[in-house]
Amino acid sequence: MPTVDPVEYEEASPEVKAVYDDILEKRGLKEVPNFWKTVAVHPPTLKRTWETLAEVMAPGALDPMFKEMIAVAVSATNGCEYCIRSHTAQAKAKGMTSEMHGELLAVIGMFNETNRLVTTLQVDVDEALK
Repeated sequence: MPTVDPVEYEEASPEVKAVYDDILEKRGLKEVPNFWKTVAVHPPTLKRTWETLAEVMAPGALDPMFKEMIAVAVSATNGCEYCIRSHTAQAKAKGMTSEMHGELLAVIGMFNETNRLVTTLQVDVDEALK
């Protein structure tokens, strides 16, 4: 249960509706996701977060599907179920296959394990890597 009351589209100010409309258009959605409705309790944060996310996730040197896959990895590592589900759906919509998803999960699991080992064992960084 959220710690604040989400801002539904019908109740939103014109400023918030403008961001919602942009989210719906750019993400090809029919309904504003709960994350955005919850962040909308502070319209400046909603606007800033959406604009930054849209800029970062836009096509560039990395394609949008790959960026969504990175978002899945970070979200899994941080334990954010909402973001795991959201970015997995977006990655699939952008072309991630079941095989790619399986390999992504294997990489996430492997590097979470090796990172924990390095951290626990306090392994010194090799000179060649500095």
